[in-house]
Amino acid sequence: MPDARRPPGQDHPAAAGLTTQSMRHLDESTAHARAVQLVRRARRAVLGIAGAPGAGKSTYAEQLVTALRAEGHPVALVPMDGFHLAHAALQSLGLVPVKGAPQTFDVDGYIALLDRLRSPGRRTVWAPRFDRDLEEPIAAAVPVMPDVRLVVTEGNYLLLDQGPWAMIRPVLDECWFVDLDPVVRRERLAARHLRHGRSPEEALARTAGSDEANARLVDSTRSRADAILRLSPRP
Repeated sequence: MPDARRPPGQDHPAAAGLTTQSMRHLDESTAHARAVQLVRRARRAVLGIAGAPGAGKSTYAEQLVTALRAEGHPVALVPMDGFHLAHAALQSLGLVPVKGAPQTFDVDGYIALLDRLRSPGRRTVWAPRFDRDLEEPIAAAVPVMPDVRLVVTEGNYLLLDQGPWAMIRPVLDECWFVDLDPVVRRERLAARHLRHGRSPEEALARTAGSDEANARLVDSTRSRADAILRLSPRP
C-alpha cells in the first residue's frame, strides 16, 4: 500500500504546473484537460470522482472515460459500487435498511483492487460492477487491460477518513468532488429510484432517509478533495 506520507514528486499536481489553488474548482472543460495530463504520466494514474448519492458522479465518470477513449487514450472505469455487499449478506447482517452506508461495502476488497490497479502487471485485472436493476454486485465484470494509463474510479466515500476508508485517499493520484445543488440532487435521486422499480412512496422514503444520511456524511469529506467539480446543468 502506498505511504500516505510520501513526498510529492513529479506526479504531484503542483509539479505538473497546477497549484492547489488553481485546482480548487474545475468545470468540465478544465477537468477533461487535467485528465489528459494524468493519462500522459510516465506511470498509470488513478483518478477518483467522489460525491453524494445523485450528484451525477457516475454519469460524469462514464462520459469522461468515453470522451478520453474517443481521443485514443487507454482509460478504464472502475466504480466503487461493485463492492456493495450482496443483498443476502446485508440481510444476514441486518443492514438492508441502511444499504449504501459505509458499512455495507467491502472496503478492504476495494482498497486491495485499487492497490493492484495502481501497479499494473502484464495481465488483465477483472473488477466487479453493480447492477442497479438487480441491486446486486457482479464479480469479475470490468476488464482493466495492462495498457490502461488512467483508471477512473467513482464512489461516495473515496474521501472518507474513518477506519479503513482512510486508506483510499493515499492510493488516488487525485480526487475530485462533484458539487450539485442539494434540491436538484434529491430530485434526480428520487427519479432514479423510480426508474429502477420503486414506488413513489418508496423512492421518497429512500431519498429522504438513508440516502440523505449518506449524503450528509459524504458532503463532510469535500475538504479533502483536490478540486470541486461543477458540472453543466442536465435534465
